[in-house]
Amino acid sequence: METQDPDVIEAVKLSGESTLEKATAKAKAEFEQLLNVSLNIAVTGRTGAGKSSFVNALRGLGDDADGAALTGVTETTMKATMYEHPAMPNVKVWDLPGIGSPNFKANKYLKDVKFSTYDFFIILSSERFQQNDIMLAKEIKNAKKKFYFVRSKIDNDILAEQRKKEFDEQKTLSKIREDCQKNLKEVGNPKIFLISVYDLEKYDFEKLQNSLEEELPQHKRSALLQAWPVCSAESLEKKITFFKRVIWAAALASAGIAVVPVPGLSAACDAGIVLLFFTRCYYAFGLDDGSIKKLSEKVNKPLQKYLGKSKIAAAIQNKTLTRLQVSASIATLATFEWFASLFPGVGSVAAAGLSFGTTLYLLREGLNELANTAREIRKEAGLDPMCSNS
Repeated sequence: METQDPDVIEAVKLSGESTLEKATAKAKAEFEQLLNVSLNIAVTGRTGAGKSSFVNALRGLGDDADGAALTGVTETTMKATMYEHPAMPNVKVWDLPGIGSPNFKANKYLKDVKFSTYDFFIILSSERFQQNDIMLAKEIKNAKKKFYFVRSKIDNDILAEQRKKEFDEQKTLSKIREDCQKNLKEVGNPKIFLISVYDLEKYDFEKLQNSLEEELPQHKRSALLQAWPVCSAESLEKKITFFKRVIWAAALASAGIAVVPVPGLSAACDAGIVLLFFTRCYYAFGLDDGSIKKLSEKVNKPLQKYLGKSKIAAAIQNKTLTRLQVSASIATLATFEWFASLFPGVGSVAAAGLSFGTTLYLLREGLNELANTAREIRKEAGLDPMCSNS
């Protein structure tokens, strides 16, 4: 191998390639895919099922937040409306017109809403699933796309049942699930996910995520994992593990840039990679203003102050990451990397190794800092009392 730098050797091994050049090319491709792979989620159902609130929940937004899908007691979605994820423009959630017209034809509906656009469909209902829902599911199935039945507003059902003397929450949930399954026999034995958009920690929101992950193509899973709201300690840890796995790609992409003999290019690109990586972690871990505000209101505790314990989280929040010592430390290496990259062979390898090792260290330390901040916030919120840093 062209270099004796142990970190670079290990990263090349992790890439599954035989040379630094091939490993770097693969790293760049994987990092680009991490940032840009598209995911289009279609949410449909009857008028009043809570589609717009569900769209907002998937995007980590409250119904009254800037950019949220409009909600109301009447039909607010008259055509297919696309909403980008606040931090990931490559992830789009589509709020489709409600199903409920007496003249409804599933095949025509799919054509009208541009069926081929979407990776999968979520069919939402706040009551029993109706014949139109079943017809639509059959058409989606015939077109060989995935669909998922989501029974919404479960919190309302539980609240209503609590007034009864013999109330048992688990029995109530089982009854709702069985009732839905009975009237969906025509489409086989589909899974039913019971959800409250105002309490994603409860019921089946995480089960829905797990099913989507299992059934999506491999290259789409990274987008889902980054964009899906944190709904449990397990959900957060899964995200942390994911970002740990892609650190090598970000660091090797930096190493590849370092061998280009253009003054200042390496430092600028390294800083950009670090910024993109940390920003994705920040939103994926639920550290953004919208997520923290929603969580604070839910548990009636001021949680914003805990962001200040992470310099990186605070810098992203205040849009001042480039002023962090992290970026300054990269900049001090720029001159050395540039001169080293001018010399073929050993010089280029030295530049690559230096850039890789620096970026690898920064990414690891920064990821751990953001992860521990997210864990602490959930612990303070009373969501994960046994959560410990790792």
